[in-house]
Amino acid sequence: MNTLVKAMRRAASALGFGRLMYVLWHAPRAAIARSIRAGGPIEQWNDSRGRAAMQTAAANLPPCPAAPAKAVEVCFLTGKKFWYQTACCCWTLRQHANFDLRPVFIDDGTFDEDLIAESARVFPGSVVLRQDEIERRLEACLPEARFPALRGQRRSYVHLRKITDAHAGHRGWRLVLDSDMLFFRPPTELLQWLAAPDRPVHMMDVHDAYGYPSATLEALTGHPPPMHLNVGVCGLQSDALDWDQLESWCAALLRQHGSSYYLEQALVAMLLSASEPLRLPQKDYLLMPSEAECRAPTAVLHHYVDQSKRGYFRYGWRRALGPITTRS
Repeated sequence: MNTLVKAMRRAASALGFGRLMYVLWHAPRAAIARSIRAGGPIEQWNDSRGRAAMQTAAANLPPCPAAPAKAVEVCFLTGKKFWYQTACCCWTLRQHANFDLRPVFIDDGTFDEDLIAESARVFPGSVVLRQDEIERRLEACLPEARFPALRGQRRSYVHLRKITDAHAGHRGWRLVLDSDMLFFRPPTELLQWLAAPDRPVHMMDVHDAYGYPSATLEALTGHPPPMHLNVGVCGLQSDALDWDQLESWCAALLRQHGSSYYLEQALVAMLLSASEPLRLPQKDYLLMPSEAECRAPTAVLHHYVDQSKRGYFRYGWRRALGPITTRS
């Protein structure tokens, strides 16, 4: 017992009491809670098998037709951890598009030469925006001394890069897609928008998920936030963004309520609160599909959040990739 006590004291001294409590108490409790929520260890194991098979399938995707330099661009924030999801989403979109699309992969800081080569193999003509280029654009367009809230949050809150890194220093309309999505049929409304964009576009959520009180958002913008906006699909006009306004809103939200996982979505909701964007039909551009829908998709697109990840890893990608799954 004395040996155990001494070992715990040494660990406490090395880690600090707070960190030790996290390692010995909070982290195990959180892991147990996740396991229970996922249905237990066997279900988690089956989920991990599906995820591993999806990763293998993504690594064996056949190349898409080469995209010409003037093709319409579609952006993804991605890197090593999420590449397999990005590849499957982009590949299924290319299969259902009726014109050339040029993927733009925004480096989350983890791209290396191997991943650059793989992106070029599967998507010839695609572009990788590396971190050094992104940093140069940010310094030119959003210098930290003038935009401390946006630049500071961008470092710790990666989702914000779908606004800053995707749009700062660019011109025209740019569509940004989340990686954890799959296309099953031609996304007619989205393709029409890409061919002739004239207003912002987004998909719909199952509820408002902005991470901040609606009263705060309305007080800052002068307009009630739009209902059920989701940024899994989000098209904005880069050179029309008011960066000073975004900085002011971001700083105010942080000052009043702190950071939030939904900060990016809140800022887009604020941007669009006084506009009439194209809202993609919810039944076709479906957030959080049920297991039955994952097994037999009827929607154009699935966005796999929260507990729909199980259907994603076990069924969705196999339905979307079709014969490609025989290679996994």
